[in-house]
Amino acid sequence: MGRPVLILDFGSQYTQLIARRVRELGIYAEIYPFNRSRAEIEAFGAGAIILSGGPNSVTSEEAPTIGAWIFEQGVPVLGICYGLQLTCQLLGGRVAASDDREYGPAEIRLTEEGSPLTRGLSAVQGVWMSHGDRVEALPEGFSILAQTDSTPFAMIGCEARQLYGVQFHPEVHHTPEGLKLLQNFCFGIAGLRSDWSMADFLERKAQEIQAQVGSDRVICGLSGGVDSSVVAALLQQAIGDQLTCIFVDHGMLRQGERQQVKALFGSHFESDLRVIDAEAEFLDALAGVSDPEQKRKIIGRLFVEVFEREAKGLEGAKWLAQGTLYPDVIESVSPLGGPSVTIKSHNNVGGLPERMGLGLVEPLRELFKDEVRALGRELGLPDHLVQRHPFPGPGLAVRCPGVITRDRLETLRAADHILIEELYSSGWYHRCWQALCVLLPVRSVGVMGDERTYEEVLSVRAVTSTDGMTADWVQLPHELLGRIASRIVNEVRGVNRVLYDITSKPPGTIEWE
Repeated sequence: MGRPVLILDFGSQYTQLIARRVRELGIYAEIYPFNRSRAEIEAFGAGAIILSGGPNSVTSEEAPTIGAWIFEQGVPVLGICYGLQLTCQLLGGRVAASDDREYGPAEIRLTEEGSPLTRGLSAVQGVWMSHGDRVEALPEGFSILAQTDSTPFAMIGCEARQLYGVQFHPEVHHTPEGLKLLQNFCFGIAGLRSDWSMADFLERKAQEIQAQVGSDRVICGLSGGVDSSVVAALLQQAIGDQLTCIFVDHGMLRQGERQQVKALFGSHFESDLRVIDAEAEFLDALAGVSDPEQKRKIIGRLFVEVFEREAKGLEGAKWLAQGTLYPDVIESVSPLGGPSVTIKSHNNVGGLPERMGLGLVEPLRELFKDEVRALGRELGLPDHLVQRHPFPGPGLAVRCPGVITRDRLETLRAADHILIEELYSSGWYHRCWQALCVLLPVRSVGVMGDERTYEEVLSVRAVTSTDGMTADWVQLPHELLGRIASRIVNEVRGVNRVLYDITSKPPGTIEWE
């Protein structure tokens, strides 16, 4: 693999997007917090460095900073927003608070079209701004490449030293030519190669796993979701019969999920798959419980107990494989002291490595979700699995407000199956980030076959999103909604009314519990 791009994070909400855009160009990129040591940064061996944006003012005493040595690494450097201002401040320029702050869409005009950074860009173009400070004097050797009506230094460059800065965010979709600018920086200026691919990653990661675990046995908690399935398939290819997958059926899965996992990993991939039927154990523990947080805690605690009980019987097991993704890693080492996260707590394996004395294998910790899906295809996983919607660890329990019973779960499972089937057949499944049914603890009066009914109410929800942090409800065609409602009422016993949830996130959440 060629030389990668190192992104130094100064706290921007868009830092992950920078890495994703660079990887879209076929170049491997990694994010370090700004306060990593000089030795670690130099040891990374970057072919180019990008300084991210950030919420602080470079004029503040508490502002995150780095030594001017970062510009002496012999590789091109691009500062974005805060990164531009920091570049100017460190190299002798002047930065001050601006009377005309710019947030949102703006229009820049190129002033020097001959720069390698601006090659092929429109003379006038839309960009996305987010800054309160402004550069008032450039460091020696820098020239203006673009400006706006209120920002004279919207894009700057020092060709001799290959140092550049942009006051806007090229990584966001609201800057239409931003990817082209990043192309110019990575290829035209830094001379990097487009050689980051899932095939290369797969080969390298398989070798790393073999070196890490040696001849030891590895346990993988298989949930049937995208991340754990990709981990299992990758480990199966890398270490074969040293892998044991444990699938805990807690009775709150989707229709046919247990059979699908057994067919794929037990038969197709010929994995050592242990399927644990723990439905009765979970339902007994949940009997009479209606508080959503208490239900989650019961399911999480019991999952760990069941998993640990099964894993203890595996001789030679020294490693636990987990589907940690790159966003989890980044959030857990926030450079500005932000709240850390418990990695993958929703997968219900939290605390197991410590309790069982196991080492962790996290083969996906370098990847974003879309890259995990690409790796799944490279491994031969079927597209219906690779592209499936997110599904919570506690399963249908979080879609069944009120008391959970086997009958209510069967009702919800049948309705969910109809919803997903109709979305697939209509072509709407892949246009939704997530779609689900919620069985409400409410009964309504209805009429079926000239008889009065008093049965449960079910809500359908479908949302579109890019990361699950915010979401909008999907405007499904009325004809499709009508068909879904009609099938559920006619084919699912116990439901006589179907609603459609049109709440966005915020204020609502995607799941109901």
